[in-house]
Amino acid sequence: MKQQKYIFITGGVVSGIGKGLTTSSLGTLFKARGLVPALMKFDPYLNMDAGTMNPFQHGEVFVTDDGAETDLDLGHYERFIDIPLSRAHNGTTGQIYQTVISQERHGDYLGASVQPIPHITNEIKDRIKAVATHSQADVIIAEIGGTVGDIENEVYLEAIRQFRRDVGAENVCYIHVTKIDYVYPSDEPKTKPTQQSVRLLHMRGIQPDVLVVRCKDSLSRELREKIALFCDLVPDDIISAKNADHLYGIPLSMEQAGLCERVSHHLSLPTIPSPQLEDWKQIALTLSHPRDEVRIAMVGKYVEHADAYLSVHEALIHGGIAHQVRVKVIPVDSETLEHNNLDTTFHDVDGILVPGGFGLRGIEGKIKAIQYAREHKIPFLGLCLGLQCATIEFARHVCNIAHANSTEFDPSTPDPVITMLESQKDITHKGGTMRLGAYDAHLTQGSLVHSLYKKETVSERHRHRYEVNPAYHEILHKNGYIISGISPDGTLVEFCELPRDVHPFFVGTQAHPEFTSRPTRPSPLFSGFVQAVLSRASLCS
Repeated sequence: MKQQKYIFITGGVVSGIGKGLTTSSLGTLFKARGLVPALMKFDPYLNMDAGTMNPFQHGEVFVTDDGAETDLDLGHYERFIDIPLSRAHNGTTGQIYQTVISQERHGDYLGASVQPIPHITNEIKDRIKAVATHSQADVIIAEIGGTVGDIENEVYLEAIRQFRRDVGAENVCYIHVTKIDYVYPSDEPKTKPTQQSVRLLHMRGIQPDVLVVRCKDSLSRELREKIALFCDLVPDDIISAKNADHLYGIPLSMEQAGLCERVSHHLSLPTIPSPQLEDWKQIALTLSHPRDEVRIAMVGKYVEHADAYLSVHEALIHGGIAHQVRVKVIPVDSETLEHNNLDTTFHDVDGILVPGGFGLRGIEGKIKAIQYAREHKIPFLGLCLGLQCATIEFARHVCNIAHANSTEFDPSTPDPVITMLESQKDITHKGGTMRLGAYDAHLTQGSLVHSLYKKETVSERHRHRYEVNPAYHEILHKNGYIISGISPDGTLVEFCELPRDVHPFFVGTQAHPEFTSRPTRPSPLFSGFVQAVLSRASLCS
């Protein structure tokens, strides 16, 4: 039986420092060496999951195949290592405490006084071991959310401290992500924040084996020696994490800095082959030297916060990689379109995308944008709510159903072309109750989406409560609205499109194909969309 290795990644100084990208990059580098990584994220909030959290504060909700609503870092993990993850790979304090309390109520502790140590810490460790057992991975990499010093992180730090004792010191490596501060106006680099962060970690009984230090440029030998001295490390264990031009250059930068080599040394891993990173080198080359640029307007209501649509942004980049072009996303607040001139807004864009979302705000602006894309033959892609808005627009302006709407926005509409799923009508709780996870769709032969996927049946992830009302399928079809993908039972619209002799690329999907797009394997839908956008840009140039 192989000895599995465990890596724990913590962060200090500030949040958003790059723990998730460090985790993703390290997983990529191990996979490139022929090892199987399993990546995990522990979030210290009391929410059960990310599903009901504010996108302005938390960013997007990333959905896994099994329907878990997770932290956006799991999206980074999947995009980098191209291995599907599950709800087991994202734990929250809310989940962990609920499990322990349920066990206490069930009598599993036989009357013992239930406490953070050992009961909460044991549950954390059990979750790590469960992922290790189920995945049979060679290396399990677990990121601890938040920063060292946060009171809500204490149980996680104690759990991973204990873990080294449980499985053997040679099988555990601690990585701490921190940063260099630069003092204005001299721009002098300061190591004190890193020193203080490591000191806080020491107070929790953890000595980091490797430091990943965010910095503008590679750290000098002098700075690395200074950090090593104060943090009780050797200089080779101080890894420069310099700012990158794009996300997908980070694994190459980390490889050059020696991260995987140093971690392998601490884990006593046998000599392993040189990494196979040719795909990543080609991606980096394409992103650094694209042959063209296209402009795509993303019409939503959270556009000022890019993380709210993170996977959509990345899927567009992947589509650009497939065609060696840079995709420039133009954020358009849909609410402003209710009053602004659309010709002015869209005069220099090559494509229009309407992403998913909820709520009434900005809906009429999205519908106007879709109408503009349809009438001006601008390539259009609608995701989830984007499909629903496209259906409302078509029903109003082509089928002449003047009051067509969704019951989400107008419960008393006389023409509910979009209505709530039957399975959702009696649900009162919000968390984890939508149609979530991967579902199959049968594609119509000869359709545009069929030509893109090159399959009769595809599986994409979902997150929604509403659907195209079956009562309106016939009238939509008669007026030229093609239902090109449908659920296996023939009831739920999964894809729709306009004929290619009517519009060069007009596609909507009830799914979220952005969740399964990878830089090395772009989503067929996004790749096809970018190709159509590029064709239009070439014609207009």
